[in-house]
Amino acid sequence: MSLHLWWLYVTAVFLISATPGPNMLHVMTQSIAHGPRKALVTMAGLMSAVLLCLIASALGLGALLKASPRLFDILRYAGVAYLIWLGIKAWRAPVGNANGGDAGPVRSARALYATGLLTGLSNPKLIIFAAALFPQFIDLARPFWLQLAILIVSFVVIESFWYSVYALGGLRLARWLAPANRQKLFNRGTGLMFIGFGGALLGARA
Repeated sequence: MSLHLWWLYVTAVFLISATPGPNMLHVMTQSIAHGPRKALVTMAGLMSAVLLCLIASALGLGALLKASPRLFDILRYAGVAYLIWLGIKAWRAPVGNANGGDAGPVRSARALYATGLLTGLSNPKLIIFAAALFPQFIDLARPFWLQLAILIVSFVVIESFWYSVYALGGLRLARWLAPANRQKLFNRGTGLMFIGFGGALLGARA
């Protein structure tokens, strides 16, 4: 992989990661609900999804999804259902206390990680990037595993940067969301956004 191609990749990943989507919205909402420390567990789940998708794509899953529209549709519908479920859950989320805390039971690290992982795996941006764009940056004439390592590490660094930005943004937003009416409005807004992401995935193509 040439330096020029790597810079194109970094620029594309930076812009794609910066764009608000299910992953970034999930990081921000978890930071608001549980604080930045527990949001790190959510980030770990999301990052695991990123690694799984990129490695699977590099090993041929992207080509398989293109060759088998039915398989892609099955994965797509599962992702749509999960994002819509997240939207309904966010819409119906209980309003926290006056300090912006979560009114529901404290979630375990395992639950936060699992939700992050599933959210990442159903992210339409990640699915389309991994299936259609990621393989284009691998030069088959050069060492495969070295290129894969460089591309994945670059993606993880950039994605982690934007996770941190959105988590800190959520921490600031949590102070503004102290009144119950603002929390309710935020919950419903994020619910509609998750449902919208589900609709976007419904129209996706491998």
